[in-house]
Amino acid sequence: MVKSDIKDIKLAEKGRLRIEWAEQNMPVLRLIKKRFQKEKPLKGVRLSACLHVTTETACLADTLKAGGADVVVCASNPLSTQDDVASSLVKNFGIPTYAIKGEGKKTYYDHITAALDHTPMVTMDDGADLVSTIHTERKELIKNVIGGTEETTTGVIRLRSMAEKGVLRFPVISVNDASTKHFFDNRYGTGQSTVDGILRATNRLIAGSTFVVCGYGWCGKGVAMRAHGMGANVVIVEIDPIRAIEAVMDGYRVMPIADAAKIGDMFVTVTGDINVIRKEHFLTMKDGAIVSNSGHFNVEIDITGLEKVSKRKRQIREFVDEYTLKNGKRVNLLGEGRLINLAAAEGHPSSVMDMSFANQALGAEFMIKQGKRLEKKVYPVPEKIDKEIARLKLEAMGIKIDKLTKEQEKYLASWEMGT
Repeated sequence: MVKSDIKDIKLAEKGRLRIEWAEQNMPVLRLIKKRFQKEKPLKGVRLSACLHVTTETACLADTLKAGGADVVVCASNPLSTQDDVASSLVKNFGIPTYAIKGEGKKTYYDHITAALDHTPMVTMDDGADLVSTIHTERKELIKNVIGGTEETTTGVIRLRSMAEKGVLRFPVISVNDASTKHFFDNRYGTGQSTVDGILRATNRLIAGSTFVVCGYGWCGKGVAMRAHGMGANVVIVEIDPIRAIEAVMDGYRVMPIADAAKIGDMFVTVTGDINVIRKEHFLTMKDGAIVSNSGHFNVEIDITGLEKVSKRKRQIREFVDEYTLKNGKRVNLLGEGRLINLAAAEGHPSSVMDMSFANQALGAEFMIKQGKRLEKKVYPVPEKIDKEIARLKLEAMGIKIDKLTKEQEKYLASWEMGT
């Protein structure tokens, strides 16, 4: 048995079947795995992956291993681990895994430390905790690292800040910037899985409710779209005037959180920033308001402020903490303010993660081949890789698209031909 820290190895069979179910709907990653098995582009590469330990992540880890990588996996969020998947990774796939759903902060960072003890040559992050820990506490590892990949918006923000301040010591590919990632994963994946998490946690009717979405980036667009499709009256909270006017043109009401707090029935934060919903907002909410987060970290909701204005807290349902405020009203916080789509549900559907993790796999391959030539900054996924993933996805879906004729190519390349 490989080294690990998981909940219960006896859950492995259940996890194996769920991983198999996910893989059936990940045709692009299957094609990459098939090529990786033949070419072994990652042979001899030590790779540490700090990701949400889900069925889809297991398929990615298996693909990386098929490519020759020596892979270790740890959780990127204390509540996102699927314990049966973690067990299957250890028992059925022979991949060292450090992840337990509900782990405390100390255990979370102990698991990151265990993954870094692997002395990685490539890092694979969802939130940049591996990279930031290397740069602050494990600087001796930097000399071994060729480069890394980053999955999500929050992590990219952190990494770009590091690069701008001149402290990033190796190149990182922003998988999140790939069109085949954020257009689909952030919008359709987050949209569906966030609503799924809220419904599983609460079993409340969305139709007819006032549904407040804080942030109108790609994740916010997806959540708003799905809530509206289920009959909610959607309100958008934004600080960016361009995104705000886009939300208005998409048919939503737009207002500051101070105003939205008074009328909302359900709230979701997807901003990547801190304390978006604060104690002064909780005090004005309706009795029974439901508050959740689908941004990467649990900082978007001011939980400390909520506790200060409350006189009692109890878990009324799994993943639902009911806070009774000093004014007598109740506010229900879902999933401890962590990613509700992974805390209470299963995260993005596998068909969406197929493209995201195809980017991760090919990004790791690109980093091995090109990393030593790259500067110490954040790079986008090469357009060639992005388009190839889109092409493979369309092919798997049985969809054909047009090609330019020679005449059209000539016209687009010329400047002489006008009206």
